[in-house]
Amino acid sequence: MAKIIPFKAVRPAPDKVALVSCRVYDDYSSAELAAWLSFNPYSFLHVINPAYANTQRITSDKRFKGVTHKYNDFKKENILIQEEKPMFYLYEIQTKNNTFTGIIAGTSIEDYQNNVIKKHEDTLQYRVELFKDYLHQTGFNTEPVLITYPDSTEINTFISIHKKNRPIYEFSTTTKEKHTLWKIDTETEINLLTEHFEAIPNLYIADGHHRSASAEMLYEQNKATGNPNLNYFMSFLIAESNVKIYEFNRVIHDLNGHTKEEFIKLLAKNFIIKDKKSELFQPENKYEFGMYLDGRFYSLEYKHKETKKGILENLDAQILYDNVLHPILGIGDLRNDERIDYIPGKQALLHIKELIDEGEFEVGFMLYPSNVNEIKLLADNNLIMPPKSTYIEPKFRSGLLVYEL
Repeated sequence: MAKIIPFKAVRPAPDKVALVSCRVYDDYSSAELAAWLSFNPYSFLHVINPAYANTQRITSDKRFKGVTHKYNDFKKENILIQEEKPMFYLYEIQTKNNTFTGIIAGTSIEDYQNNVIKKHEDTLQYRVELFKDYLHQTGFNTEPVLITYPDSTEINTFISIHKKNRPIYEFSTTTKEKHTLWKIDTETEINLLTEHFEAIPNLYIADGHHRSASAEMLYEQNKATGNPNLNYFMSFLIAESNVKIYEFNRVIHDLNGHTKEEFIKLLAKNFIIKDKKSELFQPENKYEFGMYLDGRFYSLEYKHKETKKGILENLDAQILYDNVLHPILGIGDLRNDERIDYIPGKQALLHIKELIDEGEFEVGFMLYPSNVNEIKLLADNNLIMPPKSTYIEPKFRSGLLVYEL
């Protein structure tokens, strides 16, 4: 049984929402970031990175205090406004190719601890602790955890009916996305939606494992204060059929001392190799990989797909690691080895080709994307995906809704 709660959000004034909300900070290049901060005084980027103009290095403590100060300035200037009562929200993102619709709510730390909310990725302790300190010192979070739930006729019907209401926000962005937000604020609607989610046995984290782990750590650290907001963390709940899962492709700086001929010979032990020459090749099936090396594309079909029994061993990202990255290329730590980098599958294949043709990397591997069922199977069996196995959309805009702690 999954528990969700309404909450009193802080959000942009309606006339400024398109100016305030922004992509996540890491999504901006240095040039983009400088431009937005210079020409848009309302951007939430001013809140999450208030010391950008100060080029000297500052401590995390000073930076977090700066975030708090700027956030309070935005509230004092009525750029951000506080809701008068707790509520849920219905949120829709329309991109060129997809429409994503889901519920924004508070989800339970207790559910997270009891594995009602399930995970499929490992976390890095230092990142969890850093974001926990950020939450503790700033007192707010604006990046919800993306959580999927099994498709529900009742929730789908609820959403369809509610979308007929007038939204509180409807705006477009410079990335040509349309964003629409509705309040769910009547007692009847809140109770009905809460009951629908209580009928769901498990929720699954799609994106935001570090954020949820930080929220749990903050709860354990401060639960004696009795602050009820610490018992929950903000989440964007979306039907599992409505998420878009991309692969993370891999590019490697060198062949670990092997010549091209030696490397291909070693690959041939576990893969059927087909030379695609200059054809831009992207795998179309599970157990199939693309490779770009020395100006040519190759198809790599895994030979032993019928003999693999384990859940994790059947994952394409794990197969590539077990048969290529670790034994042949000598990459043991996928998170920290500087010889490997990751390219989201939504980026054009030509980007990988250019990186290798320009000499920055020597070989690239293209994967077939995982699906929701694979992710759920791993989570149900308490197994962890290799790092950078999935790039999942939708992505939430910072500053659109704020959950105060």
